[in-house]
Amino acid sequence: MSLGLCGVILAAGQSSRMGRDKALLSWPKLGSSGHPSGTILSSAIRKLSDVCDLVIVVAGVNEAVLRPVVEGSGATLVVNPEPQRGQFSSLQTGLREVLNYGRDNALITLVDRPPPRAETLASLVEAFGSKEHRVWAVIPEFEGKHGHPIVIGREMIEAFLRVPVTSTAREIEHANQLHVLYLAIEDPLVTTNMDTPAEYASLQS
Repeated sequence: MSLGLCGVILAAGQSSRMGRDKALLSWPKLGSSGHPSGTILSSAIRKLSDVCDLVIVVAGVNEAVLRPVVEGSGATLVVNPEPQRGQFSSLQTGLREVLNYGRDNALITLVDRPPPRAETLASLVEAFGSKEHRVWAVIPEFEGKHGHPIVIGREMIEAFLRVPVTSTAREIEHANQLHVLYLAIEDPLVTTNMDTPAEYASLQS
């Protein structure tokens, strides 16, 4: 059964604590040849493309620098016209584009997380594909903490789009907790933030 998944990568942030755009950091740092093998963004697009029919990247004022990476990786770029309104505004921008493409299911991740492992994606997609009707979202959980990527269906997409842009994803998730399946995942990367040069360096070591 095809889920018709649409990947969404939120990449419109200013990366102020990192000092440079996180989407363009090398990942993994060195390829087998000793040269950088790609960026965090291109790696995330590649991973999501393995389980999604198409991948949408939400950019902000960084549109010009992200566009070559996005298009070179076979993904679609959409621009949040008001990224200063925060990450939830980028989520809503991406989800409207999911609906514009006629899709009902989305796999969402953040560019400030390490690109997800293939095994993690497979577990999330499998759980979503076999979920009960009451479940609108599958969210990974590692050692009691909830993380990303998340997989959501049409009901949760509409729940995110119905509320004001000043809301947070966590608020909407908690308001609909009866419709969320929290999936235990043995992957610390699902809850790992990568906001500073030190955090980036520790992940690459």
